[in-house]
Parts: sequence; C-alpha cells; structure tokens
Amino acid sequence: MSQQSNSLSQLALQKFKKDFWGVFSLGFIVFVGVISIFAYVIAPDNSQYANQMHLSIHSKKPGFTVQMLTIPQETEMEDSFFSSIFFGKKIQDTEIPITSYSIQNNTVTYTEYASDGLEGMTKTIDMNGLSESDLISNKTFLFGTDKYGRDLLSRTLVGARISFFIGFIAVFISLVIGIFMGSVAGYFGGRVDAIIMWFINVSWSIPTLLLVIAITLALGKGFWQVFIAVGLTMWVEVARVVRGQVMGVKEMQYVTAARALGFNDFRIITKHILPNIMAPVIVISAANFAAAILIESGLSFLGIGAQPPMASWGAMIKDHYNYIILGKPYLALIPGFCIMSLVMAFMLMGNALRDALDVKS
Repeated sequence: MSQQSNSLSQLALQKFKKDFWGVFSLGFIVFVGVISIFAYVIAPDNSQYANQMHLSIHSKKPGFTVQMLTIPQETEMEDSFFSSIFFGKKIQDTEIPITSYSIQNNTVTYTEYASDGLEGMTKTIDMNGLSESDLISNKTFLFGTDKYGRDLLSRTLVGARISFFIGFIAVFISLVIGIFMGSVAGYFGGRVDAIIMWFINVSWSIPTLLLVIAITLALGKGFWQVFIAVGLTMWVEVARVVRGQVMGVKEMQYVTAARALGFNDFRIITKHILPNIMAPVIVISAANFAAAILIESGLSFLGIGAQPPMASWGAMIKDHYNYIILGKPYLALIPGFCIMSLVMAFMLMGNALRDALDVKS
C-alpha cells in the first residue's frame, strides 16, 4: 500500500481551501488589487485623480444621465501609454453638460445644464470639421456625482489604490523592522532584550493615531508620508510576537544542533528559526493590513492624509458625511462600505490563515 505524505505547508493549503470565507476573501482582495492597479482603465473618468468637475450636475443620484458636449483642446499633449494606464491623463477635453442643442451651418448652439430649476445659458461654438457624434454624447453616472460634480464611481475606483497599497507598504515596513527587532531581542536576550523591550514599550504606550499624526506632521502632508508614518507605528506588534516565538524556538534541539555545527547567529536566525515562526507573523500581517486601511482612512478624514485632488475613501467620507442627513447618504456610504468590505476581507482571511496554520489542530 502506497502512502502519500504531504508537507505541513501542503496540509495548511488544503485546509485553507476548505474555508469558504477565507477563499472568498482572498478572491475579493485580489479583485480589489486588480482594480486598484488598472483603475484608470476601468474608470469612466480616466483623468488624473478622476478629477473632471461639472459643478452644474453636482450631487446627482446614481444612474443619472445627461447629454455631454465635448470640446477638444486646441493644443493637446500626448500622454505615454504607461502614464495613461497607471496615472491617468493629465489633459482632458472640456466637457459641458447640456440640456438641448441644435446644429446649423457648421455651428452648434447649446443650452447648458442648470440644476435647481434654473435656466442655463445658451452659447454657440464652431464645429471645426467635427461630426455630431464627436461632440455630443450621453453620459451616465452609475454611482451618481459628488458635490463637485465628479463621477463618484471613478473616484471610488481610483481611491481603492491608496487604501490597498498603503496596506502593502505599511505591512512591509512593519515586517522589516518588527522581525529584525523581535528576532534580535528574543535570540540574544539579556541586556539586548531589555533595551529593545524598553524601546518597544515606549512606542507601545503612545496612542497609534497620535503617533501617526506626529510623524505625518514631521514628514509633511502627502501620499508617501502617510505610508511611512503608518508603517512606522505598526512594527511593535510584529516585534512582540516574533520575540516571543523566537524565545520558545531557540531552545529546540535543531537550533542546538545548528550551534554545535558551528553555524553563525545570522544563519541560525534566518535559516532555522524564522522559517518556523512565520505562521503567527502571517496572521498578524493580515490584521495589520486591515488596521493600516482604517488608520489611513481616519487620517484622510482628519485632512492630514492624502491631499486633494487625490482620491481617497476617507477623504470622500469627509467631503460628504453631512449629506447623510441631507437625503443623499450614498455619497458617504459607498466609500464607507468599500472600506468596511476590504477590512472585513482581510480579517476573514486572517482567521482562515490562523486556522489553517494551527499545528495543534
């Protein structure tokens, strides 16, 4: 009888596949990641930061449709293929919402859209050899428009980029610092452990949001400053977990055998100890990913995160939270639901990873 032997990683993978919510959450995270990378390809408004404003159609309900007059730029700059896909188009044609138009003698006479029962201005422009289909089109806003008349769907898609990538960068920074500090403290112990633990306890005693605000104000407001600030505040949890795991593993027989063979401390830590303690680190990384998204959203809500006109879910809630009591709650609920769903996906995936990597089960 042949017996199939599976490694622990294969057994953990098989157990993870049986967890419906874990697999579903992983698929949702990958889906959001693809959207965040190719947001400008998917978004109806592919201008930089999806910042095409139409103040006359501000705060319209989802599914709103309007006729749009597009006036081409006289001197249009060519954007590179790479730039237009990942950073959007810097220069867009002028778009004017209209209610009616007429074409006569190679000219277009149109009436601008005006909300609140007002009557728009009537103007005339030259067609410059363009056809009617080149100038006039119907535009539908699936998620409606925000208070500046921007496409809410496009802003939501582009805003996913900040929330998604801040998790990766913040978790990467926290893993680099936390694994180094925790492994050194747990392996060497003694005075080295006391010094590092004192530094960890001091950092732990400072409120996370307050520390992030201080680092952000020191580095300046901006996109990358928030990434660094959040990452520098999340390494403490990783360091404490790694320290505790290393202290328990360093007395195992295979570590003692590695010392007897004359291996140096660096090789013992990186080749023998760290690979055997990565399970809890992976779980805490998933939780830190969710925490980073919440911290960034809170900073953007406070106005010290991503700065306008950059799209951010937290900034979108800040701009429209008062619309919740003004009869248009979707302006704040849509980005809020996006934050909630992404954070929940990471938490569910973290729970599934914890169960799959639990050797006692």
